[in-house]
Amino acid sequence: MLDYETLRLVWWLLVGVLLIGFAVMDGHDMGVGTLLPFVGRNDVERRVVINTVGPHWDGNQVWFITAGGALFAAWPLVYAAAFSGFYWAMLAVLWALFLRPTGFDFRSKIENPRWRSGWDWGIFVGSAVPPVIFGVAFGNLLQGVPFYFDATLATRYTGTFWQLLNPFALLAGVVSLSMITFHGANYLMHRTEGEIYRRARVASLVFGLLLLATFALAGVWVSSGIGGYVITSGADPTGVSNPLAKTVVADPGAWMNNYVRWPLTMLVPACGFLGTIAGLVLARRGWTLSAFIASSVAMAGVIGTAAVSMFPFVMPSSSEPNSSLTVWDATSSELTLGLMLWAVVIFMPLIIFYTRWAYGVMAGKVTASYVEANQRGTY
Repeated sequence: MLDYETLRLVWWLLVGVLLIGFAVMDGHDMGVGTLLPFVGRNDVERRVVINTVGPHWDGNQVWFITAGGALFAAWPLVYAAAFSGFYWAMLAVLWALFLRPTGFDFRSKIENPRWRSGWDWGIFVGSAVPPVIFGVAFGNLLQGVPFYFDATLATRYTGTFWQLLNPFALLAGVVSLSMITFHGANYLMHRTEGEIYRRARVASLVFGLLLLATFALAGVWVSSGIGGYVITSGADPTGVSNPLAKTVVADPGAWMNNYVRWPLTMLVPACGFLGTIAGLVLARRGWTLSAFIASSVAMAGVIGTAAVSMFPFVMPSSSEPNSSLTVWDATSSELTLGLMLWAVVIFMPLIIFYTRWAYGVMAGKVTASYVEANQRGTY
């Protein structure tokens, strides 16, 4: 059995893997939904776009649900503090997500242009809003969230919803949206042909370049001194989880320390840049599957950069730094982490296997002739 310190580190990695899995698998669905009103110029073209993701978008939600469940079980204090501080933001995500299943299922039930156009824009909202809010959340984590724990370890949030919408957080939201739209455009290229393919190719170029520019700008912003916290004492990696048993101070340049301490971590942001560049080049050459893989690497690099920069912090506090949550003091018990690890060892391969099988069954191009010939069997 792994020791407590190792289990904590393993679960930091596993939660990261689940978040990246959600971004890659559900992210391309959301990217396609974001592009729907723009790459599809008529009803048949939009049905083609929807049918590239319609059969499996809900299956990809497993990554989202699993990541949320893992956060609740492995990091209960983070779950409590995040869902308290980001309450209205999370509600906005849920309200937007309501439009996805209803849009996919109800859009083609009635042959009315206004009805279908309304649901097309509903799918757009349900696909574009969540990644923006997730990016805004990460932007706020990098700056520190205004919360603290009282003597009973009850969470007290001292900020407002509007404070979340600060300039750096909004930039992070643009990074997130451009990332999933770039990824979705590459997927759409792989599954379509003709005019839709060409429009998706243009979208891949636009949002790939936007991702490069905004990710670089965010990196410069962070390195120039935004936020940053350092543990000066306490935070025992093998001790009982108690976020108040340490001392933390604000340090504007702290988020660059890990790259100096462990130079190999520079490979993580490098994956973000190189994956995006490779995705752009491969998409321009028409190597669509390779472009999709490259944009997946880019997403892992972008998300991983935030995690590596903050490590060991998970949710730093701007109002009371000593209440900041870290890998070492925000986890469940050693027994819980150990039992959950066995669940991951058993079920993660099953999820990967059935996902690979499902995508293999649905491989190939979705064409206008196919959706027109299968009115009842398609979306």
